[in-house]
Amino acid sequence: MHHADHAGAASLFPDAILIGHEETRRRLLRDADPTRPAPEVTFGDAYTLAVGGERVELAFRGPNHTPDNIFIHFPDHDALMLVDVINPGWVPIFNSNLSEDMPGYIDAPGQALEYSWTKVIGGHLGRLGTRADVELHQAYIADIVAASYKALESVDPMPYLAKYPPNHWGWVNGYLNEVTRTATESVVAKYTGVLAAADIEPLTYTTTFMIMQSLRLDKGVGSQIHP
Repeated sequence: MHHADHAGAASLFPDAILIGHEETRRRLLRDADPTRPAPEVTFGDAYTLAVGGERVELAFRGPNHTPDNIFIHFPDHDALMLVDVINPGWVPIFNSNLSEDMPGYIDAPGQALEYSWTKVIGGHLGRLGTRADVELHQAYIADIVAASYKALESVDPMPYLAKYPPNHWGWVNGYLNEVTRTATESVVAKYTGVLAAADIEPLTYTTTFMIMQSLRLDKGVGSQIHP
């Protein structure tokens, strides 16, 4: 993955052969950050790395946190690395961990569970995760999805249209804020004390906003034109 908080130390190993997804190379060449040299060896869907008697399986299963984020499986060590999707024991940071592709972000934990492993490396917050951590994250996101569907169906946009008739962004802001607030409220109440930082409402609020917008824009929820 091309983000600086994960690839920023690559320049400290000038003699290493860098391996990455082809989209990672494209983005690093675009960004031109000297601390993040682009990989020389790239792959599209999958790559098996065998070095020092160890085997590592790299797989790209579509965009999620970023368009180049990959699954890194260590089959001989019963471990999987998937960064910035699941924060074991914690809710995501703002905007679903600043993820770029919400359908892929929502699907990635289920894809992770298809692998054989007992330890998952999430990339932040200092501890290994378990399969139960991934399942809890899935439940949290599924509840946000369900609450967002319900809010999009129940919140009436007409009061906001009436309040801001000449100001299009005024009514859009009021309506989408109310949809997000409505969807967030029940999720925060349910997961406070279950997932760390669930009680910091802006974290769940911004994640809910991203998921709700994805339902509108990627799935067409509430956006259909009826005759």
